[in-house]
Amino acid sequence: MEEIYVRHVEFLGFEKRFFPSQHYVYMLMVKWNNLSEKLIYRGYPEIYTFHKSLMEMFPIEAGDIDKKDRIIPALPAPKWLDSQKSTETRQSTLAEYCHSLINLPPKISRCQLVCNFFKVRPEDENPPAQQPYRVISDYSKTSKYEINLLTGDLVEIVEKSPNGWWFCQCDIKRGWVPASYLEPLDGPEEPEDADPNYAGELYITTQAYKAAQDDELTLETGETIEVIHKLLDGWWVVRKGEETGHFPSMFLHKTGEKKEMEENVIRRQIPPPRRSTIRNAQSIHGKGRKGISQNTYRRNSRRFLLQKGDWPNQPRKTSNDATQSPLQEKENGGTSF
Repeated sequence: MEEIYVRHVEFLGFEKRFFPSQHYVYMLMVKWNNLSEKLIYRGYPEIYTFHKSLMEMFPIEAGDIDKKDRIIPALPAPKWLDSQKSTETRQSTLAEYCHSLINLPPKISRCQLVCNFFKVRPEDENPPAQQPYRVISDYSKTSKYEINLLTGDLVEIVEKSPNGWWFCQCDIKRGWVPASYLEPLDGPEEPEDADPNYAGELYITTQAYKAAQDDELTLETGETIEVIHKLLDGWWVVRKGEETGHFPSMFLHKTGEKKEMEENVIRRQIPPPRRSTIRNAQSIHGKGRKGISQNTYRRNSRRFLLQKGDWPNQPRKTSNDATQSPLQEKENGGTSF
């Protein structure tokens, strides 16, 4: 029986995936000696694990005994958190690695470990589908990093940023687009957080924002607030004292976490437009999901805090003697009664 082995590996690019968590995978076209060609998907951590196993299997060729005997190519360890930029720049390194690997002596390049790694798997034949999105209204770019779109255009999502700006591809164009201008084809909206989290997460405002609509909050830089609902359009619902309202997530930073400037946020100076501000929106879905009103957010927030015992159970005070929220009480060092 003829021996089957890899004779060439070609890198076609990479994909960003969101299940089971956000990660990147490389697309590799593997060409075998029997002239068959198979497309496979491999993440960098898996490639590096394979590399370490290969080094352990061939310690002499790995240079473990004598460095001058090393012929297995080197491969840098994966970063703690991969970004799109690092994934992209690593492609040339991986292409050189695979070229060198396939040209090693047959006892290495044709060993069972190498063949099994490049062999097609069921998940390679049925990768997660990249669902296209439809544009609901004409969008004119406001910077060179964005793209113009027309109503009805279909786009593929390359990256979903939590600030509400999504990196998309439409035909040959690639750039940032507000998520509020897009809708999935199989439903009016994607699932966001299943339910609001009225327990709240503490965040600090990194930039002041003045409310432009009645259901938004005006906050100054450096204020501590609680996020109770994270929405895909980048406008999160926050709580400050008794009040709740929408606020741009790009102006928030979670307390206790090291602040790192995201590559895609550096160029973003203004929040994305909200769906409610889009004129002549034309959805293909008859009825969209009804959003939660701020009255409902406030009512449920008070009810939750009362049940937890975090809200003073006392008569409503006048505007000159307002009730403090749990957040304000924490800032003031204790609970007022």
